[in-house]
Amino acid sequence: MRIVAVLLASTSLIAAPAFAAEDVAPAAETAAAADNAVAEIVVLGAGQTRQVQELSTAELTILASGTSPLKAIEKLPSVNFQSADAFGNYEWSTRITIRGFSQNQLGFTLDGIPLGDMSYGNNNGLHISRAITSENIGITRVSQGSGSIAAQSTNNLGGTLEFFSLDPKDALGVTASGSYGSANTFRGFARIGIGTEDGLRAYTSVQYQNGDKWKGDGQQRTLMVNAKAVAPLGGGAELDGYISYSNRAEQDYQDLSLAQLNRLGYDWDNFGPSNYALAVRVADIAANRGDSGTTPLNPAAGTTYPAPIATADDAYYDASGLRKDTIGSIGLTVPFADTAVLKIKGYYHENDGQGTWGSPYVNSPSGVPMALRTTEYDIKRKGVFGSISNTYGMHNLTVGGWFEKNNFIQSRKFYGYESRTNPGRDHLKFQANPFATQWSIAFETDTIQYYVTDDIDLGDLKVNVGWKGYSVDTNSFALVNTNSRATGTLKTEDWFQPHVGLNYKMGGGLEAFAGFTQVTRAFQASTTAGPFSSTQAGFDAIKDTIKPESSDTFEAGLRYNTGVINATLAGYYVDFRDRLLVIPTSVGIVGATNALQNVGSVRALGIEAAVDVKLPGGFGAFASYSYNDTTYRDDVVITTGGVTTVRATAGKTVTDAPKHLLRGELSYDSDTVYGRVGVNYMSKRYFTYLNDQSVPGRALVDATLGYRLDIGQRQPIELQLNAVNLFDKRYVATIGSNGFGFSGDNQTLLAAAPRQVFVTLKAGF
Repeated sequence: MRIVAVLLASTSLIAAPAFAAEDVAPAAETAAAADNAVAEIVVLGAGQTRQVQELSTAELTILASGTSPLKAIEKLPSVNFQSADAFGNYEWSTRITIRGFSQNQLGFTLDGIPLGDMSYGNNNGLHISRAITSENIGITRVSQGSGSIAAQSTNNLGGTLEFFSLDPKDALGVTASGSYGSANTFRGFARIGIGTEDGLRAYTSVQYQNGDKWKGDGQQRTLMVNAKAVAPLGGGAELDGYISYSNRAEQDYQDLSLAQLNRLGYDWDNFGPSNYALAVRVADIAANRGDSGTTPLNPAAGTTYPAPIATADDAYYDASGLRKDTIGSIGLTVPFADTAVLKIKGYYHENDGQGTWGSPYVNSPSGVPMALRTTEYDIKRKGVFGSISNTYGMHNLTVGGWFEKNNFIQSRKFYGYESRTNPGRDHLKFQANPFATQWSIAFETDTIQYYVTDDIDLGDLKVNVGWKGYSVDTNSFALVNTNSRATGTLKTEDWFQPHVGLNYKMGGGLEAFAGFTQVTRAFQASTTAGPFSSTQAGFDAIKDTIKPESSDTFEAGLRYNTGVINATLAGYYVDFRDRLLVIPTSVGIVGATNALQNVGSVRALGIEAAVDVKLPGGFGAFASYSYNDTTYRDDVVITTGGVTTVRATAGKTVTDAPKHLLRGELSYDSDTVYGRVGVNYMSKRYFTYLNDQSVPGRALVDATLGYRLDIGQRQPIELQLNAVNLFDKRYVATIGSNGFGFSGDNQTLLAAAPRQVFVTLKAGF
């Protein structure tokens, strides 16, 4: 009952019509887009004044069951997605960049509910894979530019991803599926929808997935329950509610360097529970050699690592990511005065998380030359957003806003292993009773955002003008602090971030669009990223002079749609200013403080193209291409202890920003048989700022084959076979898992899964 009480209280906070809409489009246009998305798998933004595409739920259902919606959108122009697992769900490895902007510079929402930046150590949200089951996503909307100014986000410098859950009217009846495949992976999903399409309607679903890691020793599993209800109130008014519970536990893969990949191979991994004795031996040797800086506990272990191990960082004893999330919302939509619409929604989110590592850099009190190290997360946030829109002649004016109060605690703790022969701890379970706490920092962040937008209809010409503004105020204080972690107050404030866009219908299915958007990104409230990840001395030195990142985005293009051919071609220019550089000062497992400063600007130039063609006989084809030239415009100048060092980054390509992305698909669909083959090419990616280290380009092929049998129920029974990485390509998936360095090799890469095959049986009654 606690979560319901909080939601009702947050919704009732608002008496005046001044809160942000879920989407900048008027209600009628949103409904039309939703209807179109049912018929089309890909919608290329017809009528929009900016570069935007939508994917329907059909795009997710043809992929391997349980695939992340982030993996589904990698087919769209300028979207660079990486993950070390076949489903795109393994959070330590999951990365998405758009037009060279990293994940923490993008905005994410679910039904308008802010998801923060969806990073692994998220301080103000959660990953989409923990917010909703993929089968319950109705539409995924991608804005490659600075995104909708109506989105509940203060960090969307380079794009916005908006996810919309299914309306229960599209989920009435019983839907069930079961999957089994590579690495002993099992997944089950069941959903029950009740009510009527036009009346009170609801659904609830449960999803469970468990499988072995594709290499090494360990498992990755998740349990999720979703429920949604919609209650018509008469006169077009509607009340909706959503609640989700997620429990995710996944053992990690080892971060690798290029040298490690060449020496140890792609199948090298952490020491798992079955290799505990070897992990203890390696930690003893590291201590004896002085590599770990810990007190030697077993001199008899010697100083020679067992082959093929060469360093203490080649493999750690186990690691995991544990997350429990509960999120819920209550929303109200009320039409009035013929053309006006009021929307308001309150939400609440709780998260408990631990990221664990078996560290050889700390000894356990029991005499084990390792300790279980955690980074721990505790999020309790509540908020409300809403809008009022009305039509006045040629104008459709919307005024909206968003308020959120977020209490976040991030801690670094150490837990002891039981003995040298028995760890006594399971990395897939939440840990208790630490023997040491290095730091525990509390962050209290208040966010208030507003926006104004006017859609002006001049016939064939449509103009959109508006702006948003916000204030993000963070106060941090120490609960425990033995590591000089930064605390204090930091505020980001920008009350005028303008947007203007044009769309002109030229006839014959052809339209032109152009737009400009200015955005400022708020500082991160975290001990592992942003200004607070520095030392106290470092924070005090920069807090009054550091500037938030900002960007100006210009884009223009053409769209063409005849019903058979749906295509888009666009170009863009981005001026990204006051880039914040976070410089790791040690290997990731040590958890040392970062150095951080503004280091100049970035320029991005690019073109994007996509075409979707309906071919005769049930065949279809899709292709997209993007060229991105994103470069640093300034050298980095670092002054430490009176010594100035210049890093010649000017003109270098931004890390993790491939110049070329090319995707192609051929599909077939009849009443009984369906299938698809897709090719995904990505060019070289740099993982150093000076561009002296990179991973090569790769081309991947995925395939789907399915059969339907109609037995007279609500939907046919389907048997679907999915092959991910069909030709078993060995390559580096994620880069930057432990950040980026100026030059030289770094243990910040994750190997990708080899070919994996899954079979799924689906039914609906």
